[in-house]
Formats: sequence, C-alpha cells, structure tokens
Amino acid sequence: MGIQDIIEGKKQWRAHVARVKALPPDYRIVYKEMQRYFFKVGPVDLVEGNLLSGIVDFFEEGAASGKGVLELIGTDVAAFCDGLIKDAPTYADLYQQSIDRATGDRS
Repeated sequence: MGIQDIIEGKKQWRAHVARVKALPPDYRIVYKEMQRYFFKVGPVDLVEGNLLSGIVDFFEEGAASGKGVLELIGTDVAAFCDGLIKDAPTYADLYQQSIDRATGDRS
C-alpha cells in the first residue's frame, strides 16, 4: 500500500463520515451503534467492503422518504446487523478455525 492509497483511503473515509454527520440524529445514533457492533464482531471485509457505505445509502434513502430508522431496521439492531453479515466470515470465525486446526478438530 503506497502513500497515494493511504491518502485516497483517508479522503474516502472523511467523505463517509461527512455523510454520516448529515443524517438525522436518530439515524446517526443507530449508525454509530451498528458501526460499534461491526467493529466488535469483525466481519473480515468490513474495511475493504462496502457494508458501511451501503448502510449510509440505505439510511439516506429512508430519511429522504420520511421514515424513522427503526421502521427500516426494526427494534433489534444487533439482529439486523447479524442479518447483514450472516454469510460473511468474521475474525472470530478465523480465530475459531485456527484453534480447530491447532487442536486437530476437523469438524
């Protein structure tokens, strides 16, 4: 990764943060909780993927149509997040696989 890649990544992240800040307050709160959840659960492609920007797109559309954030995702934010990453490998999965390999469990 060169310096240009780092600079471009920072520009993209700042633009993303600006979009989040432009969301209505209830959407911002839920987005921050989702982001915190994803950083804990650790989908492997979170940084390189488009999960977070896709959520912002979804929230922008919902806000533009006048819907509340909980109308879009329901009241269980963690369950909604789990649904988004249900087929994506997480760092916890990778860790478990490494433990299984080390102990010889091939389940």
